Amino acid sequence: MSTVTLKHIKRAREVIRDSVRHTPLIPSPSLSEIAGVDVHLKLETLQDIGAFKIRGATNKLASLSDEEKTRGVVAVSTGNHGRGVAAAAKKMGIRAIICMGNLVPENKLAGIRALGAEIRIVGKSQDDAEVEAQRLIDEEGMINAHPFDDMHVVSGQGTIGLELLEDLPHVKTVIVPLSGGGLAGGIALALKASSPNVRVVAVSMEKGAAMIESIAAGKPVPVEELPTLADSLGGGIGLENQHTFALCRDYIDDLITLSEEQISAAMAHFYWQERIIVEGGGSVGAAAILNGLIPDLEGPVAIVVSGRNVDMAKLHQIIDDNPPASPG
Repeated sequence: MSTVTLKHIKRAREVIRDSVRHTPLIPSPSLSEIAGVDVHLKLETLQDIGAFKIRGATNKLASLSDEEKTRGVVAVSTGNHGRGVAAAAKKMGIRAIICMGNLVPENKLAGIRALGAEIRIVGKSQDDAEVEAQRLIDEEGMINAHPFDDMHVVSGQGTIGLELLEDLPHVKTVIVPLSGGGLAGGIALALKASSPNVRVVAVSMEKGAAMIESIAAGKPVPVEELPTLADSLGGGIGLENQHTFALCRDYIDDLITLSEEQISAAMAHFYWQERIIVEGGGSVGAAAILNGLIPDLEGPVAIVVSGRNVDMAKLHQIIDDNPPASPG
């Protein structure tokens, strides 16, 4: 049972208020027409680092004592969390090392380096990178800035749920990308604690959906990390998961997985129809609607568009492969 509560999320909002944007919630005419109900987009793409991860990272680093800050922080990341930790660390004057597997795209590595953090590429997966991070914690005394399974990180991500209820008080359905569960679990807790009848739909990719497979198994299980367009959703949830497994199991109503083709088409849809650049992991909510995967969908609907940090050469290829059905 997770110890994160609505009180923690509300406290996080006060902590990060001056460092993190209250992002806009805008209507999506194209998705509304397809869904047959009003659909809105929560644009975490407009955070300074291009992704929601700045919320949890800022809240985590702000929780550290002065002594802990002098020891520096280490994070394991598929990209956006590393960028969030790097940005928060730079602002607070804290040393940061980001440990990553070799499946992380080069554009995300460059974004982290630009913020002054050190990168260590270790192995093929987050699990491999976790070994190096744990060594730095054990041998050098660095502080672990976990990408999702940390109460301060979960609480920071959960502030999105508070913003959704403020900006769309009568929201019926919230669709959230799902990876380790910090985002989905935090938002689901914030929503359910405040408005229990809101339906929370979590969406991941078919290739390595660790949280979904763990919930199906009734406990955290290891899942092979595979190359995917939704690279920000990759990685395991940790066999000793303390917070996010319970949150996702207890508060999420529906779990959906997508093919690579469905994710690709959703990225192109955002480009052609919404004029928005969105990475694969941020496109999964739209993909669920585009493919009619949510039965009995009630509106208003809010989709969390979690990030924009896509390799632009890859996006151009996707756009070429998915031309608009009609002039955009």
